[in-house]
Amino acid sequence: MASDALHRFVCLCRYLQDPCHVARFQQFCGVRGTFPKKQAESGETLGVNGACVGQCAAGGDSAHGLPGQRLRKSLNAVENVEEDECPAHRPSGQDTKRDSKGKVKPLRRNSLTGDVGQEFIIENRFLFYLFTVGTELGNEMFFILFFPFLMWNVDPYVSRQLIVVWAWVLFLGQSTKDLVRWTRPASPPVVKVEVFYNTEYSMPSTHAMTGTAMPFSLFLLTCSRWQYPFMFGLSIALFWSVLVCISRIYMGMHSVLEVITGFLYSVLILTFLQPMLHDIDTFYLSHSYAPLVVLLVHVGFSLVAFSLDSWSTSRGDTAQALATAVGAALASRLNHQVGLQPDPPEEALPLTLPLIDGALLSRSILRLLVGVAVLLAVRASMKAVAIPLACRIFGVPSDDVRQARQHAHVELAYRYMVYGTVAYCCVFLVPLLFGFLGLS
Repeated sequence: MASDALHRFVCLCRYLQDPCHVARFQQFCGVRGTFPKKQAESGETLGVNGACVGQCAAGGDSAHGLPGQRLRKSLNAVENVEEDECPAHRPSGQDTKRDSKGKVKPLRRNSLTGDVGQEFIIENRFLFYLFTVGTELGNEMFFILFFPFLMWNVDPYVSRQLIVVWAWVLFLGQSTKDLVRWTRPASPPVVKVEVFYNTEYSMPSTHAMTGTAMPFSLFLLTCSRWQYPFMFGLSIALFWSVLVCISRIYMGMHSVLEVITGFLYSVLILTFLQPMLHDIDTFYLSHSYAPLVVLLVHVGFSLVAFSLDSWSTSRGDTAQALATAVGAALASRLNHQVGLQPDPPEEALPLTLPLIDGALLSRSILRLLVGVAVLLAVRASMKAVAIPLACRIFGVPSDDVRQARQHAHVELAYRYMVYGTVAYCCVFLVPLLFGFLGLS
């Protein structure tokens, strides 16, 4: 009985991992590939483990196991663009000849290889822009705006704890990727609408993890702290999560199984982490050994992440999140000691949402513009200094920055110097600047 249930579960996983489901969803949303005619006519498409796909239906007996081989090459290496589409993307009876003006390429090139990606055709612009926004909700620039906005305009208490959730969810997700080592869905049949993370591993989807953990943690932290309709907050969190998860399938970056796993994994992490957030925050703010513990724990886990696999940008992203958490924790402690941005007393809870008028909106936007400009300037300055300094410290040539950053110690030092400083400025120096400018 148990073996039969296990067999059914494995077959279901194989079915959900099939890249043909991703291709069909993309076709339904109006994404058309421009794959070479030779590959389109062959009728064979490689899966993420190098086996043929399209046969791993619910029975799953013909599949040779879940993808697990350690492959680092990009599966979107085709560059000879033809007008004919892959059969998986061509509805029956549909004319395959399209205006070349309708072809577009991914918005950003691959972060590791510099690959600009293959052309594709977007027939539904609304869904393209919607899912582009969805996938950006898990990228660096969004968090550069999201955390400061909460810190400066809404509730520093909530922002501090969300940074903790973000850092540890990303660490666990990226580390799991490097242990499982599944590659991205095969192309063809999948169209790579995004290629920025294409050479990184894909199981589970860390976009789905952060896209689930952030909104639901935000909802759980604020539903009893602020007065607002419960169903409104829950609906926003659910919409945010679903949008990010579906966007990863639309972009061709993850299979259905990887997105579902990312969603469930983040729920599991939140189940254990969410009840501890208040105690963690109290420890960071008041315990005498907190700075040393925070630094040792975060740097230690960064070293663990770098030891799991050969270099790639995912290791840097993990270190970046942990470095941000360090900078925010140390700055929050200093804020607590000097009385900057104090938390409201418990008897003042729950807080009432202020009336959003022109004055409040303009002040909030001005704070965000001034603060983010400062953070971007600090980041640019630190980037100019950090790489040469780290190379000098560890005796690594700094002529080729890309090669230099493939040394774990250089990359780790670079991430902590840059993003630890940026987070420290976000939490302490920028609010201090607001006081001088009369924007508090």
